[in-house]
Amino acid sequence: MLFRFFFSRLSAEKQVAYLKKKGIALGTRVKGGRKIYIYMLSDLFIEVFYKNDNADEAPEKLNMLKGLKSLNDYLANEFKTSF
Repeated sequence: MLFRFFFSRLSAEKQVAYLKKKGIALGTRVKGGRKIYIYMLSDLFIEVFYKNDNADEAPEKLNMLKGLKSLNDYLANEFKTSF
């Protein structure tokens, strides 16, 4: 909980640098023609949108979810709304 508080206070660039160094890249998904990268860091799951959908470019937006249940619920809802 304390880690999430401090992590969320970092700039998007520093969050992504930390994710790339200490996190685990779980994979990617596509939504609305955009490629979204998903990382795991402790009990946090973070979706990262990069400029031009390229992980070597600057991050545009991060979406943070706490815990596996939150991730599963979120992805199930995203899947249902895609049809």
